[in-house]
Amino acid sequence: MSDDLEFENLVARYYGPLYQFAFGLTRAEADASDLTQQTFYIWATKGHQLRDASKVKTWLFTTLHREFLNMRRKVSRFPHYELEDIHHELPVVAPEVVNALDSTQAVALLAQVAEPYQAALTLFYLEDYSYKDIAEILGVPLGTVQSRISRGVGQLQALLMSRSGEANRQPAGKEAHG
Repeated sequence: MSDDLEFENLVARYYGPLYQFAFGLTRAEADASDLTQQTFYIWATKGHQLRDASKVKTWLFTTLHREFLNMRRKVSRFPHYELEDIHHELPVVAPEVVNALDSTQAVALLAQVAEPYQAALTLFYLEDYSYKDIAEILGVPLGTVQSRISRGVGQLQALLMSRSGEANRQPAGKEAHG
């Protein structure tokens, strides 16, 4: 119980100054809040290791700054791209093909795509995750996500084309077996 009270007192005392420091570093409210919360989370898990209680303030500010640097490093290694900014890099599928395809067929075709590409395609097209989010979920670099989506879409296009070719070759009244 006393640990909880100490933690609450620590948050009450240092949240404002830490947030202001974080905001000065990030210039964004959401990032500043995230950094401040992350700092207190780290304190909650590792703060007991601090031997000199007079250095709590220094420890908190140092930890926040380290987390800021880690965040910046991660952003520079895995930059976030908005879909509108990179739409020209995405493959184009003809509207006729999309309109002729129902969701059951799409999922069935997705299951035929090579395994490394299925997760990225599913998260991007069916779950509407950003490239950045997919990279975090799959634990791979952003470029790998882009590559997997691009190659997976290429496989889907080939499957769609082969399907439409089979459908065009079938005599009327006959269904393709597959």
